[in-house]
Amino acid sequence: MHLKHDSKTNDLEISCLPKLFVLLQAARGGGKIILKGLYSGLPGNLAGVLPASAVFVGVYEPAKQKLLRSFPENLSAVAHLTAGALGGLAASLIRVPTEVVKQRMQTGQFASAPDAVRLIVSKEGFKGLYAGYGSFLLRDLPFDAIQFCIYEQLRLGYKLAARRDLNDPENSVIGAFAGALTGAITTPLDVIKTRLMVQGSANQYKGIFDCVQTICREEGPSALLKGIGPRVLWIGIGGSIFFGVLERTKRILAERRP
Repeated sequence: MHLKHDSKTNDLEISCLPKLFVLLQAARGGGKIILKGLYSGLPGNLAGVLPASAVFVGVYEPAKQKLLRSFPENLSAVAHLTAGALGGLAASLIRVPTEVVKQRMQTGQFASAPDAVRLIVSKEGFKGLYAGYGSFLLRDLPFDAIQFCIYEQLRLGYKLAARRDLNDPENSVIGAFAGALTGAITTPLDVIKTRLMVQGSANQYKGIFDCVQTICREEGPSALLKGIGPRVLWIGIGGSIFFGVLERTKRILAERRP
């Protein structure tokens, strides 16, 4: 595999990293990757990320509080895992179509999000927007559960050790670590999800297990770790921002309550 840089993309910014690891994961065998149009699909992705994040938090926080009241203190990790999975399941209804459109655009199949939606529905039906839904859940439910469990448990341990509430930079650092670690652990699941989502109507993979077997047979097991570097970096940065903003917002809302 060769990375070919366009003259206009010598300095890769952080926001191009999602496309970089999508291209790395989607490339089969020794296929070349041209780092051109690294921002394609970004506006549509942002349009989906915001409502999906709102749905996730709206389900996660109430579920977490209820589960923590129901479970004994020594099982708080189970409460966090379960709440993270429930939040991810609810958010997937928005995340999956957004991800399908974004990844089809980033692999050069469509020029714009409206065209992508229209052509996917016309050729594959409405279910085309949910291509790879099973593999998406296979990746995202463990991802959400593991990431939030790691984050919450680290925060609890840090608070006990420091004997005080954590500040914004500390929350951000813990969020970055939780995101990066979870990103590394779930990279094989992400590769499978990407391959199934970008195959379109070609259907070269019959399902999740066939996808794994085909990748390992044709490219070797190491292909399941494609894009791990950019993925870990991107998700680590995203975790830092997300959890920092989340805790800050929760604190502001709590202070405004009568």
